[in-house]
Amino acid sequence: MCGIAGFVNWGNLQTLSRMVEVQAHRGPDDEGLWQDVSANGTRVGLGHRRLSVQDVSSAGHQPMISECGRFAIVFNGEIYNYVELREELRALGHTFRTNSDTEVVLAGYREWGTEVAARLVGMFALAIYDQSEQTVYLARDRFGEKPLLLAPGSHRLVFASELA
Repeated sequence: MCGIAGFVNWGNLQTLSRMVEVQAHRGPDDEGLWQDVSANGTRVGLGHRRLSVQDVSSAGHQPMISECGRFAIVFNGEIYNYVELREELRALGHTFRTNSDTEVVLAGYREWGTEVAARLVGMFALAIYDQSEQTVYLARDRFGEKPLLLAPGSHRLVFASELA
């Protein structure tokens, strides 16, 4: 099932840890926290509770950071066409360290930007942070199968798979 949580300019790692712990029932296999504080003071945190399905190895740990270090992702769901997308991305020069659909989504974002969501066949909710651009991209599947709840505010954002 998995669960994701995160913030922009709102909390800290302790707060994020509590947000992720509330979702422990969504993913008993692993949990991860990640935070970035930019030079201008923008704070971004991403958290994840994992239920291992596609890649049960520790290589599928999230938040997952891109090979170049620029992007970080938390992902909840399953991408049914990830094998085909992986092959397309390999042909474009991408390499992969895992067998996870999460890494395919991350590489797809690097290649196609926000158009990646239109290429995904499956059920998902995700957040991708771009350190260089200092942007957070949120997306979910067309039918809203995987929840993504938002609490926006002035210069801040909080999101999660479920309310605490």
